[in-house]
Amino acid sequence: MSINNVNSGGSKTIIDNQKLSQQQTASNNATQAETQKATTSTARQDSVSLTQSAQQLVQVQRKGSEAPVNQEKIDKLKKAIQSGQYNINPESLARKISNLEAEIFGNKA
Repeated sequence: MSINNVNSGGSKTIIDNQKLSQQQTASNNATQAETQKATTSTARQDSVSLTQSAQQLVQVQRKGSEAPVNQEKIDKLKKAIQSGQYNINPESLARKISNLEAEIFGNKA
């Protein structure tokens, strides 16, 4: 008895290739699912919390970046300071600092 066309019988090879492709796809999907699950689990374990001071600092930075800037006034003040003509009133400065802290931290001055 002779066997003809052992390797050229196309249909069995196609079926074997399809099975192999399906197995590889299933394996890749399982690997991706495990990786995604591990990543999700890790992400859930990480956490960040800000202290109250850090939260207040963020608020101050936000307010500072949103505040309007009068560049002309800034330039005049710079020139006065550089020339020594700018006089500082310590009582007024202390009052303004106190008011600013009250505004930032919610305390009444």
